[in-house]
Amino acid sequence: MQDPTPTLWLVATPIGNRGDLAPRAVEVLRSVAAIACEDTRHSRPLLAAFGIERPLVAYHEHNEREATPKLVARLSAGESIALIADAGTPLVSDPGWRLVDATRAAGIRVSAVPGPCAAIVALTLSGLPTDRFAFEGFLPAKAAARRARLDALAGESRTQVFYEARHRIVECLADLASTFGSTRRAVVARELTKLHETVYAGTLAELGERIGACADDQLGEFVVVVEGLPEDAAADAARLAEGRRLYRALAKELKPSAAARIAAEISGAPRRALYGEAAE
Repeated sequence: MQDPTPTLWLVATPIGNRGDLAPRAVEVLRSVAAIACEDTRHSRPLLAAFGIERPLVAYHEHNEREATPKLVARLSAGESIALIADAGTPLVSDPGWRLVDATRAAGIRVSAVPGPCAAIVALTLSGLPTDRFAFEGFLPAKAAARRARLDALAGESRTQVFYEARHRIVECLADLASTFGSTRRAVVARELTKLHETVYAGTLAELGERIGACADDQLGEFVVVVEGLPEDAAADAARLAEGRRLYRALAKELKPSAAARIAAEISGAPRRALYGEAAE
């Protein structure tokens, strides 16, 4: 039997295979007054499969500011509420931190029922270093913003983990290869724990070519895990990233030659590398 103390429960749900829902998660979800979820239409079939019949409350990025105080009021009145994501661990590339923050500020207990997380599953399957890693979630949808973000990450020495949508996976891999280098090792994990789970390893160039050539490999949900730079190369990559950022800003007002010269002087990046970007 669950502790009667009012609690906000953060409950992880399967990322694909329903068999991964923990028995404790089922117990908690059956015991709470309500379940907050991103899409009630998506969550209802999963809950019904386990005989969980609790009121559902929509909680997503478009209503979280409005919904948060309402849920905290219910918690303050003595109810326990569970927060779930469409799949995986709540708050990981999903809304919820505002609710946790507000709940803690109100002096109400927050507890978690851990479970599946696509980022961690892909990382452990990758064969890349797992002792230090950086989770970046979804990259910006627009190409210019995505490339700028990748420029800032190019010098990272930790393994990096990204989420990506199927309609952008080919573009994402191309931008990763262009920014991080085509020979950087990476892994693309698709449809984890589902029937068509695939995990491809290779260089960024190889992965981009493989997935770009097969329409079926572009379907589903993706996690991209990218090897970090060796420590001795990270500083050079950081200078190059800063040089590219400066060049792009200066090129809006100056001729390419002047923009490259000034950006190279300030950042210490090779001037020729910035010219290379100018030509792209």
